[in-house]
Amino acid sequence: MKKAILCIATFLMMANSFAAETGYITPRTEFGAPDFQGTWTIATQTNLERAERFGGELVISEEEAIQIEARVQARNEASNRPSDPNREAPTTGRNVGGYNTFWMDPGERLAVVNDEIRTSILVDPEDGRLPYSEQGRTLFAAAMQQRQSYDGPEVRPLGERCMVGFGSSGGPPKLPVLYNNLTQIVQTDSYVVLMAEMNHDARIVRMNQDHQQPSLNPWLGDSVGYYEDDTLVVVTTNFHPQQSLRSSLEHRFYGSMEMEVTERFTRTAEDTILYQFTVDDPRVYSQPWSGELPMNANGEQVFEYACHEGNYALPGILAGARRADSEGIDYAPTDPGQ
Repeated sequence: MKKAILCIATFLMMANSFAAETGYITPRTEFGAPDFQGTWTIATQTNLERAERFGGELVISEEEAIQIEARVQARNEASNRPSDPNREAPTTGRNVGGYNTFWMDPGERLAVVNDEIRTSILVDPEDGRLPYSEQGRTLFAAAMQQRQSYDGPEVRPLGERCMVGFGSSGGPPKLPVLYNNLTQIVQTDSYVVLMAEMNHDARIVRMNQDHQQPSLNPWLGDSVGYYEDDTLVVVTTNFHPQQSLRSSLEHRFYGSMEMEVTERFTRTAEDTILYQFTVDDPRVYSQPWSGELPMNANGEQVFEYACHEGNYALPGILAGARRADSEGIDYAPTDPGQ
């Protein structure tokens, strides 16, 4: 707990220092609170954990960033080329995929925080890696293994079943995914609504209230908030047990029902919110861990996210597994991004 408080205090000093340096004056709502309303995107090529190729460095030069982003652009252009109509059929038993690049929107730029180009969303621990305990690694591995099961609908990933968005798109903490990275924020004097584009996951933050009893475990957890000067602070507990594994193509972590997430939203410019978070879960991690990334103003309207209207494909998925069982065929591996 002391470590978590230290992480949050460090974030507070950083956010206040940056606002003071820029001279930015946070706009206010009609009821006097700092105004975060609008549509924001967290799409970025920066991953949750830091890749080994960065040698432990959190910040890279503009020249290095240009090279990385150029490779991303080249890959996107190659993927957007028309498919060869005479191509061979997919290999038997392999996952044939379900989307082409047209539908993807993971972002093409690395995250920039305090004018620094970041190699990871994680800033603490300093090595940019999740600090799993031995027990935590066991829990994470077991959850990942269950994702390969097709015994029934209840063991399929939540995103596949359209219960909540993939990964941790709705949070907390909010992390970017392969597409639909918008968040619409609406404020009243009693509530703040954080609506994620993916699955229309609306997290309703009760302002200046106590948490509900621990026996109530809603999707996305139980969030309460308060204002600290120009910062919105949101504390979330009582997570749903089925939401323990947050897994997308690039970001995945495990959180127990005992996890507590503290988020901080600080507007640092007209078009930027600095989003910071600390995860405290002693059942899974050897210490609290913290991250930060920008939420950039988008100005777009958030359209309906239908998610297959209940996902009609699920009976086919399970029927295919039963057919594979009867014929002794191995399943195609589940895409880790689902």
